[in-house]
Amino acid sequence: MINIDEIKGIIFDYGGTIDSNGKHWAEVLWESYQNNNIPVTKEQFREAYVYGERYLATNLVIMPEDNFQILLKKKVDLQIKYLVDNGYLRKEDKSESYIVAVSDQCYNFVRNLISEEKPVLVDLHKKYPMVLVSNFYGNVNAVLRDFGIFECFDSIIESAVVGVRKPDPAIFGLGVDELNMSAEEIVVIGDSHGKDIIPATKTGCKTIWLKGLGWEKDDENATADVVITNFMELKDVFQLK
Repeated sequence: MINIDEIKGIIFDYGGTIDSNGKHWAEVLWESYQNNNIPVTKEQFREAYVYGERYLATNLVIMPEDNFQILLKKKVDLQIKYLVDNGYLRKEDKSESYIVAVSDQCYNFVRNLISEEKPVLVDLHKKYPMVLVSNFYGNVNAVLRDFGIFECFDSIIESAVVGVRKPDPAIFGLGVDELNMSAEEIVVIGDSHGKDIIPATKTGCKTIWLKGLGWEKDDENATADVVITNFMELKDVFQLK
């Protein structure tokens, strides 16, 4: 458990934590594929998802000014093209309409979710300095502005900008440096046990794990200082009104 009176600062993860309430983005996208009746299996989708993420990590596709809707269209476009190129989808299978339908549905999901979470972020920022530490594509500032939560963070540390990625604990060390306080006075809030909780603990921070539907199964013994299953539970953890 955490003694909230000892906490002086917060480090937030973004993707999977703020934008999907603990649900891995592969699962968010797969649910949209199903809702839009895209005729592929989950294994075929997983191949396309991994291909797309690796491509985005090594090619300049996402621009700093891209909001999340543009990012999603580029991401889904890579996935659909992979599925077509590998014979999982036919070119005539409405591939262009699939890109629009999936990206729009996922964007609206995030916009609605963050509109509910924003008051919690605002109230937390009134009480604590907050830093965002995220593995992202170089456009997280544009994404945060689009969703109206950029001002909730005093500093933003993005992997594509600083050249360090989770699960390297060094990226959380940068967050600690930005807050300019002892790691023991900081709590890290994230959805990934392997990429957020373990490296944050190694840095000396306290941890809150937003445990949701992950990409892989976590060790059954995996835990954190506090485990929640819904972002809105942070109101109780931090004793917000």
